[in-house]
Amino acid sequence: MRRMKSRRDNLPTLLYSADQVRSLDAFAIRQLQIPGYELMTRAGIAALRVLRERWSGARRIVIVCGSGNNAGDGYVVARLAQNAGLNVVVIAATSPGKLTGDAALAWRDWSSSGGEVIVWQPGALADADLIVDALFGVGVSRVLETRHTEIIEAINATPTPVLSLDLPSGLDGTSGQTWGACVRADCTVSFVGLKVGCFLGVAPDYVGALEFDGLSITAESPVESIAARVESSWLKTVLPPRSRISHKGTNGHVLVIGGGRGMPGAARLAGEAALRVGAGLVTIATCAESVSTISAGRPELMVRTIDSASSLQSLMDRADVIAVGPGLGQESWGRDVFAATMGARQPLVVDADALNLLSGQPIQRDGWILTPHPGEAARLLGMTTGQIQKDRFAAVQALANRYGGVAVLKGACSWIAVDGQKPVVCDRGNPGMAAGGMGDVLTGVVAGLIAQGLNLWEAARAGVLVHALAGDAAAQEGERGMLASDLFPHLRTFVNPMRQSNA
Repeated sequence: MRRMKSRRDNLPTLLYSADQVRSLDAFAIRQLQIPGYELMTRAGIAALRVLRERWSGARRIVIVCGSGNNAGDGYVVARLAQNAGLNVVVIAATSPGKLTGDAALAWRDWSSSGGEVIVWQPGALADADLIVDALFGVGVSRVLETRHTEIIEAINATPTPVLSLDLPSGLDGTSGQTWGACVRADCTVSFVGLKVGCFLGVAPDYVGALEFDGLSITAESPVESIAARVESSWLKTVLPPRSRISHKGTNGHVLVIGGGRGMPGAARLAGEAALRVGAGLVTIATCAESVSTISAGRPELMVRTIDSASSLQSLMDRADVIAVGPGLGQESWGRDVFAATMGARQPLVVDADALNLLSGQPIQRDGWILTPHPGEAARLLGMTTGQIQKDRFAAVQALANRYGGVAVLKGACSWIAVDGQKPVVCDRGNPGMAAGGMGDVLTGVVAGLIAQGLNLWEAARAGVLVHALAGDAAAQEGERGMLASDLFPHLRTFVNPMRQSNA
């Protein structure tokens, strides 16, 4: 399947559960007195707009309809597409005579316009230029029947592109998990409220490019969102242009602690990343055998040998922020240095082996950012990686609650949480970033932003976003084969957002 890009500038910031979206829909109908069929018609108009914009050459459209309001959206799209001169075929998974309410009205209008409905049978998807998935949307909340599984598997088996209405059928709008089979969409157009499930679980593999239309519901809703997206436009508020009289001393001093035996590259990546996002000074505290390798690779880094925990204290005293973990190791040197770091007064960014050591000696602290991948998060919470991935939303909040400070759960759609704030998701980034060293770069990015004055909550959100945007820029040359260091030329672009917007 060809990967299509979401137009994220058109996506809202706030995210809702599936039940909350149903409440938003009910609010529009009951309180704002917008008829349900009017909302359905607006959804059909929005879906047809996306269809024509993304697949302008498509002429034969096959729309697969289920039994609820999502089917009603499908029948509206069918009628509007036919009126626009397209060749439309509607395939019903359920007899349309069983439809009720607004969905039944949409079917009757389709029939009145001369439209026909074909009952599902194998081979019904042949010769389509585009398939529109209108089986379930946000309505599914149970394991699928065999018949529906057969239809979804047939949709996924065809090379024809797929547009899903509201949600890919079979995807849970709250958890991002599937109810058995799930349509693998090239594009999903979401209505009324953006579902948090689009950014959780396995959803990134099924949603495809994400579009949104609020259906012109402009009144403020009493429904409180449960999460939010972090947007690139926000970077301008936390990364303004520098003062003309700034100098390296005013841009902060980062101390990176790591690079144990055989692992100098991790500390070097973190250190250079901190420099690339604007830290004034970066010192690497490492073991003796790593010093020459790190110094030769990036002369702007100050590299110091740490023979014991006691020799670390003077370096910590001069730093504004400490990043600990990249290449630290879990041997005696790494354990001793980690223990000494836990007494630091400065804010900490904790990653890699420092997280593994923390899982064995759990403590709580407000002044740090933890940046685990799912395996490290599992160790920190005493769970399996599978359990973490099944409910990343709960996992990131559990990390922040148990350990204090800010938690960043890395992965496809990284989540960020701190007590007292709605969790935030970064929906940028790409599979090319699934490579060694990417986490080390993120550690340096976040530490470099703290050094320049961002608070921990700001630095975590901005750092994850800048890192992901740089990864997307690097991926323009192809995802497979990307290196962590490929992000370096792009980090400067995204930590200078005012220059980017004026270019």
